[in-house]
Amino acid sequence: MGGAIQTVSLSFYRFAPGRDRVWAFAMMGAGRPAMRRVKGLTFWKFCGSGTGEGFTPVPNTGVYAILAVWDSDAAAHAQTRVAPVFARFARRARECWTVFLRPVSSRGSWSGTRPFTESEAGIDGPIAALTRASVKPSAALQFWKRVPDISAMIGANARVLFKIGIGEVPLFHQVTFSIWPDVASMADFARTDGPHARAIRAVRDGNWFREELYARFAVLGERGIWNGVAPVLPAQVAA
Repeated sequence: MGGAIQTVSLSFYRFAPGRDRVWAFAMMGAGRPAMRRVKGLTFWKFCGSGTGEGFTPVPNTGVYAILAVWDSDAAAHAQTRVAPVFARFARRARECWTVFLRPVSSRGSWSGTRPFTESEAGIDGPIAALTRASVKPSAALQFWKRVPDISAMIGANARVLFKIGIGEVPLFHQVTFSIWPDVASMADFARTDGPHARAIRAVRDGNWFREELYARFAVLGERGIWNGVAPVLPAQVAA
């Protein structure tokens, strides 16, 4: 795909129990008008998360995310700081972290659109993988039976730098996001004949998804901390 070079941001916010969690949950709906007014923004989604590292159907009321696609790198870095909706999330959160990404490959659609414009640049360094699926209600039980084994497999992989499961609608609209130190590490995981590979075959054989998207990104930088550390590029925390 051609077009302008995009920057994608994925911002995570962790909230203390009580009023801030209630506020964050309410913003999944109430914050939409404010997002539509943010300059430089071409696509966005509010997401909740699952318990643990997010790979469960049980909602985690303490962790929320904002995925945003920007028409320039400058807009991504500036607006994730100063746009009112992002600033309000950051003020209320007890911890927040944003990773900045450049799309290098993408296939499929999200809410009927193709949000990511691929760049021709290669990846020299960390690589991020995002999958998004709209699960058919008739297949939800089969899908979630597979997830714990996949989560355990990713968790046992010492090379993965960051991993989380998020989603727009619990049970049915799911996003997995992971960051790997290099292309080879991610490819090795994808080729392993374990729960992940078997789940992919089951999805194809059973036609479980109404809509799906698979994208890969070069990691450009990060800002903030998660679980007390900078997960990917510590030297760029203040970027």
